[in-house]
Amino acid sequence: MPIVNKYLYKEITVHVLLVILALMAMFSFFDLIQELDSLGKGNYGLANILLFVLLSVPGHIYDIVPVAVLVGCMISLSQLARHSELLVLRVSGLSVFRLAALLLQIGLLFTLLTFLVGELLTPISEKMAQRLRLQASHSLVAQEFRSGLWVKDGRNFINVEEVLADTSLLNVHIYEFDHEARLIKIRNAKSASYQQDHWRLKDVSETQFKLDQNSVTRLAEANWYSMVRPELLNVLLVMPEKMSAWNLSAYINHLSSNQQKTNRYQVALWAKMIYPLACLVMVILALPFALLPQRSAGISAQALVGMLLGVSYQILNRVFAHLGLLNDWPPLFSAMLPTLLFLLAGLIMLQLVERR
Repeated sequence: MPIVNKYLYKEITVHVLLVILALMAMFSFFDLIQELDSLGKGNYGLANILLFVLLSVPGHIYDIVPVAVLVGCMISLSQLARHSELLVLRVSGLSVFRLAALLLQIGLLFTLLTFLVGELLTPISEKMAQRLRLQASHSLVAQEFRSGLWVKDGRNFINVEEVLADTSLLNVHIYEFDHEARLIKIRNAKSASYQQDHWRLKDVSETQFKLDQNSVTRLAEANWYSMVRPELLNVLLVMPEKMSAWNLSAYINHLSSNQQKTNRYQVALWAKMIYPLACLVMVILALPFALLPQRSAGISAQALVGMLLGVSYQILNRVFAHLGLLNDWPPLFSAMLPTLLFLLAGLIMLQLVERR
């Protein structure tokens, strides 16, 4: 059977890679069309747009690999069934469960690919793409409030009016409180840049509040030691779903230490762990379609069904993530439920087809 295994590996892998290439080209084209609306804004020219689209490719690969595995497996297995090759293999002693084991090995390969792209390439490329876009168009990092970004750091509250693409800060206001929650100092700085283990504040004014009198001190520069670091501010550049598990874990720890809600980022962290396993689920879901009777339009119809199922999986992932946040579901449950539902559907379909 080694020859059969190699043949199946080659056929299925080639079809999956072709589907990845086709979907990647489609999404890159959509990105190009969307970015053309910003052409000429600042220094954001055509070269910058093409580079932005190129840097966005790893993020698209991460999103589309499970869908490509489903569609590629359905197409390749349908072709094998249509040419009676699958029938010959089954008559020769290749059971459904052994075929499923072969498919799971291929799915494991793409699971590893999805994990590596999501952890190593996507966080870096997404951050570079967003910084390129912001710097070229002279834009600011999106802020949650009109007054800028607010961060809690221990007993202190920090307000940053503007965060630049290189994570340097403009118009920083630091409100320091004592253990009895009394305001003891306000520090204002025109700008701040990170240097090794601290922030370097420039054009600083400090107002200290004491029982007998208040005092104001002006400094050209000052050091500011804080748990707020540039890697934590990267959450403003990259969506949680595109961040690495390491950065997500660090940001969750920061929020937890400041008694802030972490549900959204915990859901994203669990999704990073579970999402690559969707490749294994997709090969199980594809197998029953190959065992159905093939018709003349079977391959194209099954490719369409595969795309619809893949899109449905992506939609369910996002829907259950938002439902989990709204209803305070456990993050692991919100991240795992869509994958479990598709796995259950694949096993039930496989059992029904095998009984026919």
